Amino acid sequence: MALVFSLAAASDTPIYRQIMRQIRRAVALEQLQLGEQLPTVRALAESLVVNPNTVARAYQELIRDGLLESRSGIGVFVAEKVRQVFSPAERERRLRQAIEPLLHEALMLHFSLPEVRTALEEQWQELQSHVTTRRKK
Repeated sequence: MALVFSLAAASDTPIYRQIMRQIRRAVALEQLQLGEQLPTVRALAESLVVNPNTVARAYQELIRDGLLESRSGIGVFVAEKVRQVFSPAERERRLRQAIEPLLHEALMLHFSLPEVRTALEEQWQELQSHVTTRRKK
């Protein structure tokens, strides 16, 4: 499947992290299938009009995290079996790190914990149903 990337040059988030986030999302939503080949570093860099080192860094970080795998002389693929490369403590740390900005925003907007919990559960269900629908196709 051809991924469509949306990068924001003016964002505080580095471009390589934006690429990583979008690849992670595509895998989670099964828009990218296990074993599917990603564009070459050069091809993706040209299509996004970014430095190839930026794409290479995103790919390398995702390979390190076990989401992607590099097949020598062939290319980069979504890992056939996404490895659990993180310890339980690291998984917990990463989850808390991802949640913290959400909670800051919720507090700033004066949402209660039950409202945040409801929004999280609704979003979780929506993502789950999206993945289930894709599997049925």
